[in-house]
Amino acid sequence: MLKAVIFDMDGVIIDSEPMHIKAYNDMFNEVGIEVSTQLYESFTGQSTINICKRLCDHFKLKQTPEALVAIKRKHYKQFFDSNSDLALIDGVFDLIKDYHSNGLKLVLGSSAAMTSINQIFDRFDLNSYFIAKFSGGDLKQSKPHPEIFIKSAQATGFKREECMVIEDSTNGILAAKAAGLFCVGYDSFHSKNQDYSRADLVIKDFKEIAFDKIQPIFT
Repeated sequence: MLKAVIFDMDGVIIDSEPMHIKAYNDMFNEVGIEVSTQLYESFTGQSTINICKRLCDHFKLKQTPEALVAIKRKHYKQFFDSNSDLALIDGVFDLIKDYHSNGLKLVLGSSAAMTSINQIFDRFDLNSYFIAKFSGGDLKQSKPHPEIFIKSAQATGFKREECMVIEDSTNGILAAKAAGLFCVGYDSFHSKNQDYSRADLVIKDFKEIAFDKIQPIFT
């Protein structure tokens, strides 16, 4: 029986990718590097600190990864504060309320920094629906390592076979499967060039995994 659902945030709850793209590109410009589309897409699902470590290694930068993180977060906050059009992804709030009203425990497992997570959760009043939030920036390992989903599943208090992950990225799906969890791949236009072949179920609309449709899979 399904008892808990672990949500990714970027690309699943919120279409924050345009903000991240702008913040990263502003940071790239500030430190004087040119990042290819292929390299940037390989970052999807990873924490900011790990991305910045890769950038420092790849471009042999003099700045520390922590300095790059600070620059990126500065640009992200500026864009977040000025972006009044920011909205939740279509159908996800109805899904969250559906799961919550049916007694499922909800946990967030996101590679985003906790400051970014709290900004989104406060802006859209999501805190009351979730029992825990995990940020990849606070953990030792980044997706595709399973650490974040192992901890998220533990936080539910249920067995891993009673938990489900909703992810939109290749790295996130690999992390969920490495943690031994059922994974739904959310294939939307918000997520570019991601591999959903390892997901247990691939959807394009959250209505496909409404409580009454997903629960029979677990019984």
